[in-house]
Amino acid sequence: MTHDPAPLGDPAELPRAEFAFPGPLRDKLVAAILDGSKTATTGLLLDYEHEGEPLPEVGARPVVVDSADRPVAVIEITDVRVVPLGDVDLAHAVDEGEGDTTVAGWRAAHERFWRSNEMRAALDDPTFTVDDTTPVVLERFHLLTNLRSASPTR
Repeated sequence: MTHDPAPLGDPAELPRAEFAFPGPLRDKLVAAILDGSKTATTGLLLDYEHEGEPLPEVGARPVVVDSADRPVAVIEITDVRVVPLGDVDLAHAVDEGEGDTTVAGWRAAHERFWRSNEMRAALDDPTFTVDDTTPVVLERFHLLTNLRSASPTR
């Protein structure tokens, strides 16, 4: 017997999930979510604290928005952990769906993003940097509905 998920409701009423900043990186990440290759993401604990946002919760179903702020998918959060950056493992790096095959490659790309002028401005810290002890939020999720095709994925 299969279990049908609870109705999703109106996407406009769901919490929002924004990946990166609007632009090419967000577009790449959203495409990876929609094709199923991205099932994990990593954020800075400091970013949640700076924005006054609660950490994601297991079972939450946020709507993913694209660079034009349009709802494109509904995902379900399946796991949330806060760990030091130095503890991120290969499985998580690969599940981020960005083509990384080593933790070092994954980390280099994330450090470039976190040290970008845009991220530093968002954190109000022009010299922000990360190291092995920086707390990061590891999130796992699965795609429930691709709103571009309006079809449930399970």
